[in-house]
Amino acid sequence: MNEQVQVKTTTLALSEAELSIEDLWVRYYGLGGAISAFEVQSYLSGLLSLPPLERNLLADATNELLELTPVQIRVPADDEGGADVSAEDSLRALGAAGAFLLSVEEQESERLAALDRTRLLDSIPESRFDRYTQQAKDHFQVSSSIIALLDDRRMFLKSVLGPIEQNLPREITFCHATIRNAGPLIITDALADERFQKNPLVLGEPFIRFYAGHPLRGPRGWTVGTLCIIDQKPHDFSEKDCRFLQKLARLVEEEINS
Repeated sequence: MNEQVQVKTTTLALSEAELSIEDLWVRYYGLGGAISAFEVQSYLSGLLSLPPLERNLLADATNELLELTPVQIRVPADDEGGADVSAEDSLRALGAAGAFLLSVEEQESERLAALDRTRLLDSIPESRFDRYTQQAKDHFQVSSSIIALLDDRRMFLKSVLGPIEQNLPREITFCHATIRNAGPLIITDALADERFQKNPLVLGEPFIRFYAGHPLRGPRGWTVGTLCIIDQKPHDFSEKDCRFLQKLARLVEEEINS
């Protein structure tokens, strides 16, 4: 584990949890920390290097504070071995929370590895997933509902209701855009959206006009696919609708990670 990883992860965690450096220092000092709040700030600003013992105390203090919040990020400890391999392993252990430390290519490699760990790609249909596509289709009154998993070149439909083709090229799918989003992708009218109005799935079968998709997170928080609904006519989509789609997506994620 290297110091830069700990600094960046701690900084992100504090920001996500809306915690101050003073909050961190008070907990750190209570654990036996020996440096001042000013020195902690300098360390997190990249102006001061600390020995592993103090950095690990700060990591412990941060993680204790995070236990009281919904934030899932955790700061890894320094094993004091200092090998490059251990730093790489620590980055992987951070999962999607450490994505900001990786290049785009490295992020995609980790995402595909997470997809592989689910062992769901090219698997047979299962009722535990089909029940959620059925709920989505019935609730939103649309023509199609799918649970899609995206590898490096295609979109595999783990569950599908409606006229959506299996194994479409990933690059042309709306779900390809969804997996890059932190939250849902809502297209109320594809013909009025410059990003998609010339898409072959809009101009040709299945003639998509409405799309709402929510990212699905797999092992270590990496996005492995989407839950989405599709129709051949435009739809409005309210905040209440968005919350219901998110609720279903969380239930699907539980199945993916079970």
